Amino acid sequence: MDSSGLEPRPSREHTTEFTPGRVIDLPTKFGDPVCDTPAEPAAAKLTVVRPDGTHEALRVPLSAEILTRIHTEECAVLAVQQVVTVDVVDLEDTPDSVTGSLRLTRHSGSDPVTVTRVARSVIIEVTGPELPVQMAGDEDELVTPIEFSSATCDPHALAETKKPYVFPLEVQVGDGDAVAMRLPVTDETRAALVSLVDRVCLQG
Repeated sequence: MDSSGLEPRPSREHTTEFTPGRVIDLPTKFGDPVCDTPAEPAAAKLTVVRPDGTHEALRVPLSAEILTRIHTEECAVLAVQQVVTVDVVDLEDTPDSVTGSLRLTRHSGSDPVTVTRVARSVIIEVTGPELPVQMAGDEDELVTPIEFSSATCDPHALAETKKPYVFPLEVQVGDGDAVAMRLPVTDETRAALVSLVDRVCLQG
């Protein structure tokens, strides 16, 4: 991937044989966003081996509207993270849940910071805080209760979900738009949620 709006990543070998007339997706990872530079124009750098065995290095222009959207979204998240850190602290087990606190810690600025949404994952429900919850412009920290409980013990959901502990989060700084993020899940939090599922669904 070649875009001035993304940090370069090392090239990697991914071999695909093209059949004339077929459209083939070539998934590739991209680097961290460079937020003072647009993602477009963008291109793919490819090495083509032709039927006669000759090699040719190509720079193929991309229609990169989706890349621009991802770049915009990730830069919005980084802008929020420069103002505030959101994390989950003070975890405690109960028979049917994991309780703790949602904590906002200010790094810069004096705008109010509002958590407008915290959503469940595929298998874990989130309750509390009463939303929206706001850290005032003259506050450096806000701590509010949060609780995790089992949303389903369906064996298919437990076995097949690829993102069991991803919790959508929306944070608004000042009068700006709410920014879609993910609730940070540390190793400690993940271990507590794994134990919760085991306690409620497998042992109960």
